[in-house]
Amino acid sequence: MKNQYVILGLVLGCLQIAQAQFTFDGEFRPRTEYRHGFGSLIADNADAGFGISTRARLNAGFKTEAYTFYLSLQDIMVWGENRQILPYDQNNSFAIFQAWAELTLGSGWSTKLGRQVLSYDDERILGGLDWAQQGRNHDAGMLKYSKGKFIMDLAFAFNQDYSHPTGFVSTGTAYNTTGFFSYKTMQMLYLKQTWDKFAGSLLVLNNGFQEFDTNDAPDGVSSLQTLGTHLKYNSGNFGLAANAFLQTGKRQGDVDVKGAYLLGLDLNYKISPKVGLGAGVEIISGNDGDAGETGAFFPLYGTNHKFNGFMDYFYVGNHANSIGLVDIHVSANFKLGEKSSLMIKALNFSGEQDLPSGENALGTEIDIVYKHAFNGYTLVAGYSQLFASDGMYELKNLSESAAADGQSWAWVMLVIKPKFLNTAN
Repeated sequence: MKNQYVILGLVLGCLQIAQAQFTFDGEFRPRTEYRHGFGSLIADNADAGFGISTRARLNAGFKTEAYTFYLSLQDIMVWGENRQILPYDQNNSFAIFQAWAELTLGSGWSTKLGRQVLSYDDERILGGLDWAQQGRNHDAGMLKYSKGKFIMDLAFAFNQDYSHPTGFVSTGTAYNTTGFFSYKTMQMLYLKQTWDKFAGSLLVLNNGFQEFDTNDAPDGVSSLQTLGTHLKYNSGNFGLAANAFLQTGKRQGDVDVKGAYLLGLDLNYKISPKVGLGAGVEIISGNDGDAGETGAFFPLYGTNHKFNGFMDYFYVGNHANSIGLVDIHVSANFKLGEKSSLMIKALNFSGEQDLPSGENALGTEIDIVYKHAFNGYTLVAGYSQLFASDGMYELKNLSESAAADGQSWAWVMLVIKPKFLNTAN
């Protein structure tokens, strides 16, 4: 009799799998980097950085009419970080990158719960930060609605850090994780409507940051509001994209934010099937210098590596509450063959506010990225060079005479994404 129940259970399980979609895939992404001025100016007497890191991911998805489940495991490995026969991972980088379930509620409604990527539009404010080997995720609950070409996402988060040995503390909800705009609470509303040639979205985001008094006791929450829109227009070979965002409220450290803004405009034109040109400008407000308040905008949880130069001199764990930025850029994209492409971009940087010396010219960066797809994998390589102006030396607190002559960064990356199983095909 027991064997009959076992067989019946297996049959029912197989029937469920047959009626569902199951995917199982992975990613193997080693990247080698030569850093001689990446992220900040390098001194002439400093040695360049060189190393190899690998991201490995395993992803599994299970979809039925009632719900979707997704799990993504990852580890980030720097070659040589562990001594020989070490029985554990020294940098403790193994993590669950995503773990969420989306429940179908009917009539276009669903709810998505768990650790997930929040990525919208061009990822200026909220993005997956895929360039970084670790990526970016959020622990949140979301109510979703979709009908035709309209979507609405409403997300909520309340974060704790298990600082108490037994998990949740019996009293209080102080959140001790700080830095990089780690928030205690988050509420988000995202609306988007798409038409034939035009799309527009609205983002309303509120982040609450835990504050502490001089005795390291919880002292309320500072709430920062970010409000704005992303607009996109495409017609034939011509495309236009615009961003307009405001910030107000209080940022970490109980600092008043007043009049902070980000404005961006990008144009692109495809002059032939193999050549595309682009030009744009982005203005991000800086600190006005008044004590206890700031007019500086920070793009928070976006994929900031995509913007303001690939050498990450601005808004990638840096440049918060600084002089802001004016970024004027041009680019060209070339399709070199069926499987290869080349991108060249030039960016000129200046401060939206002047430095104490009155200088605001920061420099020019050239970014070059080559990509070639092979049978089942892709090879990507890049080179960037920064030509610093006087303002950059002042901003980074390094004299021109002490800085290295060439500020550069080079990298090469292999991307393999095996598809182990997909029952939907």
